[in-house]
Amino acid sequence: MDKVFLKRTSRILAGHLWIFSNELMSSTKNYEPASIVEVYDNKGKFLGTGYINPNSLISIRLLSKEREVINSDFLRKRITDAIDYRKTFLSDFNSFRVIYSEGDFLPGLIVDKYADCLVIQFLTLGIEKMGDTILNVLDEILSPSVIVLRNDTQSRTLEGLSLEKRIIKGTLDSLPLITEGGIKLEVDPIHGQKTGFFLDQRENRIALNMIIGSGKGLDLFCYSGAWGLHMAKREAYVTGVDESETALSLARKNAALNNISSRCEFIKADVFDFLKKEIETDNKYDFIILDPPAFVKSKAKIKEALRGYREVNSMAMKIIKQNGILATSSCSYHIDRETFLDMLRDAARDSNRSVRLLEYRSQSKDHPILLSVPETEYLKCAFLRL
Repeated sequence: MDKVFLKRTSRILAGHLWIFSNELMSSTKNYEPASIVEVYDNKGKFLGTGYINPNSLISIRLLSKEREVINSDFLRKRITDAIDYRKTFLSDFNSFRVIYSEGDFLPGLIVDKYADCLVIQFLTLGIEKMGDTILNVLDEILSPSVIVLRNDTQSRTLEGLSLEKRIIKGTLDSLPLITEGGIKLEVDPIHGQKTGFFLDQRENRIALNMIIGSGKGLDLFCYSGAWGLHMAKREAYVTGVDESETALSLARKNAALNNISSRCEFIKADVFDFLKKEIETDNKYDFIILDPPAFVKSKAKIKEALRGYREVNSMAMKIIKQNGILATSSCSYHIDRETFLDMLRDAARDSNRSVRLLEYRSQSKDHPILLSVPETEYLKCAFLRL
């Protein structure tokens, strides 16, 4: 195993798993991409074992703080540990995130389970090189009928990897059917967003369901309809809005699966344009769910993204009835909790509304947050009373 020596170690000693190229004492060009290396400080003290990519800004991602052989036994233990962790709080193993990258000490690997289907993402070159072993271990432990590779995330290009989507086991003649808090949902692992569904909001959707039980509401950026269907199941009337006809088609199908199509309407529209028209016509709603995609992909775009978040939240607040509820989220890592709440304060001021924070929430527990790796915490979700 090759050895790598660091100039600076403060982040690693604090528990982070990333090592950047400018923290190394020598050039990474002499190392084979995706090879396993031992990491040392500048005095020769061992710090951990990881994989290296000379072509990535994040040169090394640590897999262990110990001297370990990274083989099928190592990966089996990591995956088994992740599943055992989830057994402490999940009562339903129909669908959940099996592996959450750094949160499960397997940086670069995402695995989601949808019924009998596994959807897997290899985000880094190091994980891609271990891909066959990882697939064999997952197949052995979970025995899925279908395995889908969703290696189409743009972050792979930073690692020098190509983009692809393919089924490597079984078929998708019928889409996986999952359940969430009594709601049935079809998931499209090939054509859907990310791995096909947003499991990170599961606990937040169920929690909101305990607050809202009736009335007329909007589910904005509704995707396949999960938020709104929970509300409609409890007798609310919900209009879902999304730009994607593919997403809306799946949302309509999910409404029919739950026998609540009569309480659901789905509109293809740009959410910003839709809200402007609702303000002009003075339509009012008892609740609004606002779950937009990430508006910011880098620090350089934070100000621009905040303007977008502020505008869409302010417009939503303007059309919520007195004592109505706004459930609003941001999945942009670069916007932290305080910045998110500051944005909501500004939106409240813009809309001339007084707002109470009923509850502040984050991602579901199967997306574990590693305190030493702030990047593992990305989802902000606030329930507000207007």
